[in-house]
Amino acid sequence: MDRVRSAFNNLTQSERYSRFTLQPAEDGERHVEVKLSDDDAATHDGEVEGRAGDSPTFRLAPPHHSRRNMCYLALGGLLVLVTGYLVGYVSHRKAEPVNASLETENPPPPPPEATFRPFAPPAPELPLSWMDITQLLTQKLTRQAFDETLRGFDRPGRSAGSAEDVDLATRVYEEFKKLEMDPWSDNHYVQLQKPDSNRPNRVLFGSDVFEPAGYLAYSAPGKVQGKLVYGNYGRREDLEVLQTKNVELRDSVLLLRSGKITFAEQVDNAEAKGASAVLIYPDVQDYKYDGDTALYGHVHLGSGDPYTPGFPSFNHTQFPPAQSSGLPKIPAQTITANMASALLQKIGGPESDAGSGFRGGFASASYRLGGVEEVTVEVNNSLVNTKIRNVFGVIKGVTDPDRYVVLGAQRDAWGRGYARATVGTSVLVELARAVSDMVKEDRFRPKRSLVFASWSAGEYGNIGATEWLEGYMSSIDKSVFTYISLDGLVMGRGSLMVSASPLLYSLVETTMKKVKSPLGSGTVYDMVGESNWEANVLKPMTMDDPAYTFVAFSGIPSVSFHFISPNTESYAYYGTNLDNVDHLNYQTNHRTGEMTATAAQFAGLMALQLAHDHLLALDVSRYSRVLKTALKRVSGRISLLLQSGQLKGVSRTWLSDAQGSFNRAAGSISTTIRNSDLDNQKTCRKINDQLMRVEHNLLSPYVSPLALATWTLKGCAHAMVGDIWDIQDQI
Repeated sequence: MDRVRSAFNNLTQSERYSRFTLQPAEDGERHVEVKLSDDDAATHDGEVEGRAGDSPTFRLAPPHHSRRNMCYLALGGLLVLVTGYLVGYVSHRKAEPVNASLETENPPPPPPEATFRPFAPPAPELPLSWMDITQLLTQKLTRQAFDETLRGFDRPGRSAGSAEDVDLATRVYEEFKKLEMDPWSDNHYVQLQKPDSNRPNRVLFGSDVFEPAGYLAYSAPGKVQGKLVYGNYGRREDLEVLQTKNVELRDSVLLLRSGKITFAEQVDNAEAKGASAVLIYPDVQDYKYDGDTALYGHVHLGSGDPYTPGFPSFNHTQFPPAQSSGLPKIPAQTITANMASALLQKIGGPESDAGSGFRGGFASASYRLGGVEEVTVEVNNSLVNTKIRNVFGVIKGVTDPDRYVVLGAQRDAWGRGYARATVGTSVLVELARAVSDMVKEDRFRPKRSLVFASWSAGEYGNIGATEWLEGYMSSIDKSVFTYISLDGLVMGRGSLMVSASPLLYSLVETTMKKVKSPLGSGTVYDMVGESNWEANVLKPMTMDDPAYTFVAFSGIPSVSFHFISPNTESYAYYGTNLDNVDHLNYQTNHRTGEMTATAAQFAGLMALQLAHDHLLALDVSRYSRVLKTALKRVSGRISLLLQSGQLKGVSRTWLSDAQGSFNRAAGSISTTIRNSDLDNQKTCRKINDQLMRVEHNLLSPYVSPLALATWTLKGCAHAMVGDIWDIQDQI
């Protein structure tokens, strides 16, 4: 081969050429050396030597050398041809099968000849459209999936801090872990009030002694005696009716029927009138269950651990001795319907007016107003320091991961808590699974993060959620832009009830138009009556609403919703041991799984739109309409006080000016949105940050009502404008 190579070199020396050689270096590397060659520099062994001062010249090779070289060249070519044939034969020859019996009779054809194709980078993934996202979520949240999940999360008991509650927390944590949601826990040590098993609570009336199984957490302990007075639902207007009838309320024991307002509000109203104790029962007119059913609840007029107000109940934290001002100072106790019937038959006193609405459903009772017979109430509840565990998982956003929409559900309940807690926890986990699958398998890329939260001690006044807010307010305040409650989503079948921040009204409306009605054809929007959906659907958010804490304490736009039976506003079995699968199936016409899937789709679409759109679906214009109605009432009240002389030195123009500032600021945001490039990430983030502050700036310290309204609206308007140097010019 050396002689062939030499012959080839000699042939090519008829023209000047460059020869590259690899020269070894002392450091072990090899370097390329370039030499210019001509015939005069050729030696007998074919090497080229350069001579100083010579220039390249052209010469023909000697004849005898040319013939010999041609011979070598022909032999070399033949050798190359034979070698190439052998290599090709070996590389393309079919391999012998390992086992001839496994070879098919008709072997597959050989693969086509490989052809050269230039490298092309993979095509970029196209983002999912909103329609694609809607369809994917709906397909993943099915009745069949919920039938199984509901069974898995059903428990005979789940009281806060119990072994069952801890087991459920672990179950949720493991589910989030499987979904790679980076789960974490948040533990708190809180004061829960529970009955004393050695000293039962009692009610003594004449010769009757009652020991009810139910109780009201955070009642003042003690033993008191007073005249028994029937006060209907214990609303302020109910107690005013008693006063017009000259029924003495001071030092009395008020017998009230459950409903219309919360237990805490009932006790607070009674205490304000000087009552010494309160008894609450479920009247058969309002609740159709067995007369011996025990009733449970709490009477803290607030949320969170009432013994660490404003502070998180972390382990070993030491705060100054304090307790919530919302704790009652009088004993309160629930009794059964049968116990109440026995009391009402002997209560005495004047009769209630037939048209007053005081008459309940006991046929044997005249519903007299009382004020004659003595009754004794003894409450022996005690505080128990209890560890509770909140569990979280997160699906992180790709552009604004530091902005969160939170979806939460309580795990605990007084008894079985099927509608109260099982449904919400099931929706929480199934929603997390569906969105996680969309991210991993379907190219869904949320812009903002979704946080899934499982709370404990919700029955005691949203303690788990409130303690979390108190513990991490410095970061939550600036990052969480919406809270969606999953508690009590399914109470029946046929109607929808929503309580929400006005900022979310537009989002609720658009979501209603996307979710299929569980009653058949059409959407939820068609189901509730599109002509006046706000009047049919929207309800004020009460203090015991699980979303109330986020709005009132943190200024986070929040929403809770419930599918209910027609002509009802609540679920009769809340706070009893009858909250089970059978009673919920009865309320939903045995379509609980389907209703739960519909509720999950409703919550999920709201959450995904908030996480997906460039601009947050928070509509400031809806607040302008709500404030206009509210401030009209305030202004009318101010006029009356000014005319009566009870209010001096105050001008209604203060409030009008503040309202004008708010409206102009809201209009300025709307104009900015219309004139902005909403595909620009920085632009959208700036606008979104302004929208996030609206609800927060409606929170204010307690001052005089007019100053409160004026200062609050001005502050909210300033926050919407943005830059401080633009405030005076714009509003």
